[in-house]
Amino acid sequence: MRFKPKPFTEPVGFRCLYCLDCCRGRHVYLTLKDVERIAKAGHDPQDFVTFSIEGDKIRFVLAIREWDLGCVFHDPETGKCRIHAVRPLICRIYPFMVSRKPLGVKSERPFHHKGETLWLYYDESCPGINAENPETTITPEEIAELGIEFEREFEKTDMDGFAELIERLEGEKDE
Repeated sequence: MRFKPKPFTEPVGFRCLYCLDCCRGRHVYLTLKDVERIAKAGHDPQDFVTFSIEGDKIRFVLAIREWDLGCVFHDPETGKCRIHAVRPLICRIYPFMVSRKPLGVKSERPFHHKGETLWLYYDESCPGINAENPETTITPEEIAELGIEFEREFEKTDMDGFAELIERLEGEKDE
């Protein structure tokens, strides 16, 4: 199922129901901080980082399993993430979305956060949104903050930075 955007303007309850949709068949972009955090948790970047060329930019993407297009860190038996504590920033945002412009969805409106104008949405098809017995309540402010952080870190993520990170991680391993 693909993302069905619904305007996110009020806090919503959320509980992951391990439906597996968000961890399969999606392009999960990585920032250098994501790669570093996951590597420091004991995972070799060669095992989880792939590349995507988009225009004149190289983007870093979380690897997927070929047999089901699932994320390499997704446990298909339990539906749970094996690196949940250090998961990528974009995974911490989902099933929400932050945009710099409106998508043309009914009832959308701009959200102002720390001098930024954003449009916030959640995935209407995610069964964890407003699920019974929510584990947490997510606020628009939290998602706006994560979205701004992701945008800032994503723009700083490039091949030179990746090479420097890998070199630094190798050096730390040798110590």
